Amino acid sequence: MPKRQMHLVAYLKTGPTAMHVGGWRHPESTLDDILDASRYEHIARVLEAAKFDGCFFADLFGLYDIHGGSYDAYVRRGGQISFLDPTVVLPVMAAATRNLGLGATLSTSFHTPYHLARWLGSLDVMSKGRVAWNVVTSATDLEAQNAGMDELPPREERYDRADEVLEACFALWNSWDADAFVLDKAAGILADPAKVHYADYVGRWIKTRGPLSIPRSPQGRPVIMQAGSSDRGREFAARWAEVVFTIQRGHEEMRAFYQDLKTRMEARGRAPSECAVLPAVSVVLGETDGIARERADYIDSLIDPELSIASSSSNLGADLTKLNSEAALEGLQGNQGMKGTEDVLRQNMKAEGLSLKQAAEKRGSGRELVGTAITVADRLQEPVRSTPPQQR
Repeated sequence: MPKRQMHLVAYLKTGPTAMHVGGWRHPESTLDDILDASRYEHIARVLEAAKFDGCFFADLFGLYDIHGGSYDAYVRRGGQISFLDPTVVLPVMAAATRNLGLGATLSTSFHTPYHLARWLGSLDVMSKGRVAWNVVTSATDLEAQNAGMDELPPREERYDRADEVLEACFALWNSWDADAFVLDKAAGILADPAKVHYADYVGRWIKTRGPLSIPRSPQGRPVIMQAGSSDRGREFAARWAEVVFTIQRGHEEMRAFYQDLKTRMEARGRAPSECAVLPAVSVVLGETDGIARERADYIDSLIDPELSIASSSSNLGADLTKLNSEAALEGLQGNQGMKGTEDVLRQNMKAEGLSLKQAAEKRGSGRELVGTAITVADRLQEPVRSTPPQQR
């Protein structure tokens, strides 16, 4: 059996906080370069030198103001904020590297297929085929309101629209054949028009004519990423995703998610090997396991409980300051919320005997892999080694 190799992809934000809501407060954390290109060039070079397959930027089409009806907690306490548009930052990172994959999060609910195909196709061409699109349908009304809508459509409808957006984008990316360029100066022929095609896509929600003005990239189109954990989100991933990012509580939950996704893929006629699953992992390293534990405890001590709850409010799509009972959560959410966040919180509630608010306040602490580089590497390999070959 061929030796398996783990894939590493970094989760990034163009702001102070990525995963750990207390990390930016560490004395050695650099903050004065968040708006500088040099910060992202450095990150890209470090990731490439560390042999990461790629990176992707999580993003939000706005500024979270769900918690307490205000963005105060996020701005004051340094929450997950996108201070820069990742589609502007990624070209900087592309220029600083040669092999690093580059992922952008863009919503199918607010952008037209032509815009999406043009942005991503251009970056894929310029980076020589290194781009991934983290496809989201968005989970908050504030984003919808920034796009001229009153609120988000229901989740099922958002995913139905997303299916059409991807169908249209694929048609647009295929509107140029790989060998369309002739570049014959003497004959005066730049490209062969017979190898450029209209998309002529018409669906229920989406309509686009094409052709795309961007020629085909070396990889043909961006890699498709996805992170939805709802039943409909998993069906969407089973159809489209080549990479899935997921947050799970532990090995058993991860194994169940993995098997569910692979089963859905097989039901759609796709080979399970056509999609890589990336569980979220945070790491704290030290020269010894004891030093690493001290570092992790210190970083966790920097977490502001108010920001933890605000972060959970944002991802649940419900203001937890208004939550009188757990049964009232669905009514507060409406069409908002990330199913993955809710699943992990409920798993923690069950395992540790916590209320929803207690689980929300603990969010972001105690979930790191802690130890020496060898310890962490061994723990990263555990779920891979424990998975039977037929399930891989």
